[in-house]
Amino acid sequence: MRVGLGVDVHPFVEGRRLILCGVEIPSRRGLAGHSDGDVALHALMDALLGAAGLEDIGALFPPTPQWKDACSLDLLAIVWRKVQEAGFRLVNADLVLLLEEPKIAPHREALCHSLQQAIPNAAFNVKASTTERLGFLGREEGVAALATVLLEEDH
Repeated sequence: MRVGLGVDVHPFVEGRRLILCGVEIPSRRGLAGHSDGDVALHALMDALLGAAGLEDIGALFPPTPQWKDACSLDLLAIVWRKVQEAGFRLVNADLVLLLEEPKIAPHREALCHSLQQAIPNAAFNVKASTTERLGFLGREEGVAALATVLLEEDH
């Protein structure tokens, strides 16, 4: 068994869609990023890579023209293939999104479904918390995501 932790933060910007776990969430702003800015999937990818003892997403997907505006679900597919090639299967993943708005609870089922489509046969949990209006997250300047994964050697 191997445990991995991933963390990512992106600021809000005007003129972009808000994508979390590969799902578009209705919002007046999206997240800045070289790719689609999907902070949740970025944290998940780093957790998977860390648990498998592989390089992080910055090393795999540097800010080059090749990855400009990339769909993070496509990046997750690459990461998942690498984790499988390293001999692991995902048992479960727990994601926490830190933001004031928009509210995540109405979208939780869709977020989990998207993750289950991307990595079948694993358990996923997605939830959100606020920072009680404290700090840059409390001022609604961005979104942070934390992901914890449990990998098991695939025999």
